[in-house]
Amino acid sequence: MTDRLVYWAYALGWAVLKHLPEPVARGLFDRLADYAWRRRGKRVLQLEANLRRVRPELDEAALRSLSRAGMRSYLRYWMESFRLPVWSRARVARDVQVEGFEHLRGVLEAGRGAVIALPHMGNWDLAGTWVAQQGYPFTTVAERLKPERLFDRFVAFREGQGMEVLALTGGGVNVIGTLARRLREGRLVCLVGDRDLSDAGIEVSFFGEATRMPAGPAALCQRTGAALLPVTLWYDGPVLRALIHPEVVAPEEGDRKAKTLAMTQAMADVWERGIGEHPQDWHMLQKFWLADLPARETVRGTAAKESAQARSSEPAAEASGA
Repeated sequence: MTDRLVYWAYALGWAVLKHLPEPVARGLFDRLADYAWRRRGKRVLQLEANLRRVRPELDEAALRSLSRAGMRSYLRYWMESFRLPVWSRARVARDVQVEGFEHLRGVLEAGRGAVIALPHMGNWDLAGTWVAQQGYPFTTVAERLKPERLFDRFVAFREGQGMEVLALTGGGVNVIGTLARRLREGRLVCLVGDRDLSDAGIEVSFFGEATRMPAGPAALCQRTGAALLPVTLWYDGPVLRALIHPEVVAPEEGDRKAKTLAMTQAMADVWERGIGEHPQDWHMLQKFWLADLPARETVRGTAAKESAQARSSEPAAEASGA
C-alpha cells in the first residue's frame, strides 16, 4: 500500500469511526482483529513468539487463544484512538481507573519533575488524556514515520488531548535537552520505553532473556533529579486500568552508567510483572528479544526495516523512549 493510501485509510478512520455507534465500531474492529489473527501473517506470528516467552507453560491451543485476545486488544487501541477526539471528559473519567496516582501527584506537588515510563500496553493515548485532564499536561516523544501528513495528524491528535509532542528525529529540536528542561521546571514527561529504537539501548533481562530498552527514562531522571515512575496498563471489560508504581530510585553506589542500568532493569522488572499478569494487553508485534534479531543487526536497524515493511498496517507515529 502506498503512503497516499495509508494516509487516506487512517483519515477515513478518524472521519467515520467516531460517528459510528459504539457497539458497531467495537464489533467491526473485533472482526478485523479476528481476520488478521486467522491469516497468521508475520505480525501475528511474532506476537505469538513474544507471548510464548511471557507464558511458556501454555500449549499451542492456549497460546493461539491468547494471541487472538492480543489482536483484539491491539485493534481496540486503534478503535478507541479513532473515537477519542469526541469522547467527553465524563466518558474518559468513567472509562479510565488509575491506582497509585498519589505517587505522581506527590512528586509534582513537591516541585520535582517526573518521568512516567510505560510499555506498549492497553491504550497509552487514553491514559495520557486522563492524566492531562487531571491538570497535568505533559511532554512526550513520537517516532517520525512516513507519510509525513499522517505523522502530522497523529501529532495534532495528541496535542489536542493536552500533550506536547516532540519528533524523535527531524524536528529541528534538541529532544533530550527539551525533555530535561521540562523536568527541571517540575513538569511531567511520559515515555513509552519498552522497545529500543536507538543504538544506545541498555541490555536487560526480561522474562529470563536478554533484550534492550532505552536508557532515556533513567538517564533523564539522574540528569535532572526527576522521579522515575513505571506504569502498567490493561483492559478490564469496558475499563482501562492503570497502575502507577512507586518511584524507582537510583542506587547509592556506582557511577552514572551503572545507576542507569540498575534503574532500567528495575523498571523492566515492574513491567515484567504487569505484562505477566495481563499478557493479552501487551501490544508487541515486532521482534523484541535479542535472540530473535539477526546477528550484528541492531534493534534500530531491525525496527526501521520492519517499519518500512509494515506501513500498510502499523501506526504512523508511536510514542517512544528518548
